[in-house]
Parts: sequence; structure tokens; C-alpha cells
Amino acid sequence: MRFILVLLAAAGLACEAAHAQQKQRLTLREAEQIALQGHPAIRARHFTALAAAEAPAGVAAARYPQVTANLTAAGAPENTRLAAGAINNPVIYSRLASGFSASQLLLDFGRTSNLVDSSRYRARAEEQQVAAVRNQVVLEVDKAYLQVLRAEAVLRVAEQTVASRQLVLDRVRELARAHLKSGLDLSFATVSLEEANLMLVSARNDRKAAHTNLSAALGYSDMREFELVEEPYKVEPLVVDELIGKALRERPDLRAQRFEVDAANRLAKAETRLKYPSVAAVSSAGLIPQRDTALRGQFVAGGINISLPFLNGGLYSAREAEARMKARAAEERVKQLQIEIARDIAVEVLNVNTAAERVDVTARLLEYAGQAMELAQSRYDLGLSSIVELSQAQLARTSAAIQNANAKYDYQIRRAILDYRTGVTR
Repeated sequence: MRFILVLLAAAGLACEAAHAQQKQRLTLREAEQIALQGHPAIRARHFTALAAAEAPAGVAAARYPQVTANLTAAGAPENTRLAAGAINNPVIYSRLASGFSASQLLLDFGRTSNLVDSSRYRARAEEQQVAAVRNQVVLEVDKAYLQVLRAEAVLRVAEQTVASRQLVLDRVRELARAHLKSGLDLSFATVSLEEANLMLVSARNDRKAAHTNLSAALGYSDMREFELVEEPYKVEPLVVDELIGKALRERPDLRAQRFEVDAANRLAKAETRLKYPSVAAVSSAGLIPQRDTALRGQFVAGGINISLPFLNGGLYSAREAEARMKARAAEERVKQLQIEIARDIAVEVLNVNTAAERVDVTARLLEYAGQAMELAQSRYDLGLSSIVELSQAQLARTSAAIQNANAKYDYQIRRAILDYRTGVTR
């Protein structure tokens, strides 16, 4: 039994080792490319854009000849006429006939052209939406990537804290055995170690959660662990007006909204043309192999048909007014989006600058906290202070290290958010 347990333990260790060896090494740019190539959100939007790109051809089909093949069979007693349900009374002849009907739109005063242009603008808007989704996916990857690095940095702080407090506990335990330290000191050192262990458990959980978020951001359905490369960064001066101007030029969602305005205006023009006449050429030809004696064996006919709307209960006027109001609404949405973009960038620049200041402040705090802990450790070793002072210094050092790690990656995350709001594309 013991032999089996040993084998199982060895197999478990082998699996863990194999899993560790399978960690994928990633830089931030490589992670972005993985997401851009395979993320389902991008593929879904891409197919939506492809579908929208087919719409102009469907609308433009009204310009081309429409040909229909017909096969008709009818049977009726002699001298049968339709007598109810219509004003005219056409004669019905028994027959079996086949033929073709064709029609060609000649003139509709630009209605079809405006509908085609409207659908083209909507297709271009969908293309810009693809770019917007790509930027959103890149932002989520950047945030998840940096959150993993932050979680690993906090985990390293927790591991170092556990190691250092374990060392203090071992020393205090030996001194307590020699009656050089009290049991109270031993209790305080034990409590400090358990606090560090609790922080370590939380840090490990946060690291796994961060890897799960990164896997999802990359488009993977399962949780994977990665070996991430630390990205160098530098603090750069930011000019709000330049960033706002760049965003108003390059934001794909704003471009998409402008194309929506163009599409709505074209649709409004098309709806206006409903009040104008349309001219079409029509023709029909075929054979009647089985027929009544009153019919000829073949038929052919052609003509010009002019349709002029007269009364429709205000339908066309309502459609025109609706289209114009929707175009006005689209124009107002563009203005609102421009206001939101300017506001978001101004706020985000403040966040980036504040995050940069926090990096400097927490770096100094970490340095001073380290010096204070070294001094507290020396004083405690010399018997000049209590374990309480040492515990407080340890806690301050750990807190400063965590705040510094958070500040460093918070700055990079804020910078990624600012790039997204500015419209930077990958």
C-alpha cells in the first residue's frame, strides 16, 4: 500500500513538473497578437462586417433586369369568369403554359442610388466597429497581462515576508528556550508569521485568478498559466489637447458613428424619393402547349409601366419624417460622443499623472520602510525595543512593498486605458 502511495505521489509530482514545463512564454505584444488573431469577439464582429458588406449589392440588384420563369396550369369550365372579389371579370381558360417574365427599372429619381449609398456607409461603419472591438480586446489583454505581473509581484512580496518572519520566529524561539526572550515575544512572532501565511494564501489565489482572466482575454476557454516578460516603461509628459484632437480623428467608434450619420442622411433622401414616379419596362413571353381553343400556342408582350403614388394615407410622408428625425438623432449622438471622448481623456490624463506620482512616492516609502525595519531589527536584537516595534516595522515594510508594486502596474494599466481612449490601434 505504501508503495502504491509513493507511486501516486511521484506521478503527481511528474504531472506538476510537466505542467510547469508547458508554461508559454509571452511578451505583451505577443499576447496582443494571439488575441487579435483568435478572439471570438473580433471574429463575430468581422463576420457582422462581412454581412453588412453584402448589403449594397443586394440593394443595387433593383437596377438590373429581373427575370422570372413561370409554369402555370389552370382548369375551369367553359365561359368561366371571376365574378367576386374584384372589379374586372377576366376570363379563365383551361391551359398548361410556361414562359418568362422580365422587368427593368428605368427611372426612380435616385431612390435606389441613395439606398445603395446608405448601405455602403453602414458597411463602412461596421468596418470601424471591427477596429473598435480590436482596440477593446487589446485593452483587456493589456490590463489582464499587467494584472498578472502585479499579482506575481505581490506574491513575491508575500513569499519574502513569510521567509523573513519565519527567520525571526526561529531566532525568537531559540532565545526563548535560552530564557533570553519572553513567551510574549514568541507569541507575537508566531502571530506575525501566520499573518504573512494568510497574505501568501490570498496572493496565490489572486495570481491564479489573474492568469484565468488573462486566458479569457486571449480567447482561451480554459485557464492557462504563462511565463510573462516584464515590460519596460517610462513616464512621458502628456498634452491633453493633443490627445483629444488625436482621439477625435482616430477613434474608430467615432468614425463609425459619423458613417451612421451619412447612412441615415442617404436613407432620408431615399425616403423622400418615394413621392416621385418610377418607370419600368416589362415583358413576358412563353408557350401554351395545352390550351383552350380560344388561346394561341405562344404569347409575347412588352410595355412601359409608370407608377405614381397618389394616396397612401400619409405613409410616405411619415417614413420621410421618421428617416429625417433618425438622421438628426445620429448627428446628435456624434456630438455627444465627442463630448464624452474629451471628458474621458481629460480625466484619464489626471489618473495617469496621479499614478505616476504614486510610483515615485511609494518607491520612497519602500526605501524608508526598509531602513526602518532594519533599524527595528537591530534594536530588537540588542534588546533596546520590544517585539511590538519590530512587528510594526515589518508590517510597514510589507505594506510599502505591496503599494509600490500596485502603483507601478496601476500606472501602466492607466496608460493602456489612455491609449485606448485616444484610439491607438495595434
